[in-house]
Amino acid sequence: MSTAIRGRGRRLVLWRHGQTAWNLEGRFQGTTDIALTEVGIGQAKRAARLLAALKPDAVIASDLQRAADTAAELAALTGLDVSHHEGLRETYAGVWQGLTHDEISSRFGEEYAAWKRGEPVRRGGGELETEVADRAAPVILDAADKLPDGGTLVAVSHGGAIRTAIGRLIGLEPHTWESLGGLSNCCWSVLGEGARGWRLQEHNAGSLPEPVLGDDD
Repeated sequence: MSTAIRGRGRRLVLWRHGQTAWNLEGRFQGTTDIALTEVGIGQAKRAARLLAALKPDAVIASDLQRAADTAAELAALTGLDVSHHEGLRETYAGVWQGLTHDEISSRFGEEYAAWKRGEPVRRGGGELETEVADRAAPVILDAADKLPDGGTLVAVSHGGAIRTAIGRLIGLEPHTWESLGGLSNCCWSVLGEGARGWRLQEHNAGSLPEPVLGDDD
């Protein structure tokens, strides 16, 4: 798949959803549909004010509630409609979903250790990171292809899904995607379009003083 699209100067803002209770508890969320906390709603409102200043042309989002509700805060400020996509969901992690890292380590020690070593692992019998990129990156590229030259797309998704999409879009080998690091709740990364395709311009923007919580890492 090509990492470039037609035209020049487009911008992709990949925005992680706000805080959830499972983020605070260190539980794998995956595709489980968990709502934002009150803090998470506040994070979304604050971040939306900053992102609205970028004058986005389009907003897309995962159809899971935590991402959809985050996107809704930006839509309220910009007047843009949000297009929801199952392809932007977080990595499906099978039986790991709902468990903490300690619980996973104790019950699935060998699988957990292999994942931590950077090996391709179907966590809990779920998706590989490359499979997440296979479904998420095309959704983002399809929406970006509809932008005007110099236009901006905001895609609201999840920490793991965003990391895999960035890795795919900027042409990194899958085993290096982990080196991108996590996104804090309601923070974002920016990819800009150049002559050779997409380039990472900002990562985990808006993060201070927010820690990275529950990024499935």
